[in-house]
Amino acid sequence: MKKVLTVLLVLVCSLSFVFANGSSEETAASADSKGVIYGIYKAGDQTWFIDEGEAAQAAAEEAGYEFIYVDAKMSPEEYLRALDNAIANNAAGVVTCTPDQTLSRAVVDMLAAANIPVVAADDALEENGEKLAPWVGINAYVIGEANGQWLADYVAENNLAGDSSVGLLIMTMDTVSSCVPRAEGEYDRFTAECPDFPTDRIYFADYDGTTDKGYTAADAVFTAHPEITTWLVTGANEEGTIGALRALEQAGKADNACVVGLGAYMAKDEWNANGSNSAMKASAYFPASAVGRGSVEVLLAILNGEDVPLETAVDAVVVTPADYKEIMGPDAE
Repeated sequence: MKKVLTVLLVLVCSLSFVFANGSSEETAASADSKGVIYGIYKAGDQTWFIDEGEAAQAAAEEAGYEFIYVDAKMSPEEYLRALDNAIANNAAGVVTCTPDQTLSRAVVDMLAAANIPVVAADDALEENGEKLAPWVGINAYVIGEANGQWLADYVAENNLAGDSSVGLLIMTMDTVSSCVPRAEGEYDRFTAECPDFPTDRIYFADYDGTTDKGYTAADAVFTAHPEITTWLVTGANEEGTIGALRALEQAGKADNACVVGLGAYMAKDEWNANGSNSAMKASAYFPASAVGRGSVEVLLAILNGEDVPLETAVDAVVVTPADYKEIMGPDAE
């Protein structure tokens, strides 16, 4: 009986460790593996990071490495715990998107002390605007410009600039360096191409990147400006624009609205379900798989002793319900 109780206690403790750390991480690579690559993502339950992680895993496994995907749950504590696990398990390398960029120096120093190379994905590991590690992400300002251009064309085609009941909402994430230039590009290109649209009818709502907070931030703006009955919306990521879309629907203002997403990985679900009837009229498409695979390819080059660029950026194309299936291919499913 004592032996049985001891075995059960060990099993319970082991399972507690697994669930407390958010993944069933192994302590070492299998004998036929070159090693383990960790992918530690700030919001691992979001579609973008799930798709990115799958592509990263495929690239790692093709090169003979195992891959461990970790969801940091937007928690700095969970994130640092995952880093500790990667170090304890002698990771060959880490690709990561941190939930808090103020951790950048600590992340780089921890991994450097363990002689583990790191590549930042999506959000840079940086200090005072200077990148501390190679970064793979989207060409943020240029992609923002593409959304701004699409909205400016929409306003021109529908003669909306002079209509005082029309407003533009730009969803922002001012604490995330990779997101700031997205909103800047949207604003700069829209105002340049649509100079007759009054800037006092351009509004901003800051959020944390989640759909729920996007809904709350957008709803506050919609409620504060009942004089605006036709809303144009774009933002810093797809979740934020979807949150705004849900807020428009709840307020009964979706019929006249025009929402432009950023990523298209959630816009395609709107179109698959509702076609052109959705208020989501367009989205800048850039595949998460390109960032996921690209981040691991840069890491593999480092492991092979090669010099790598400090920045690798992915471009986008704006898609609509009319062409998204053709342009996105399998990503549209």
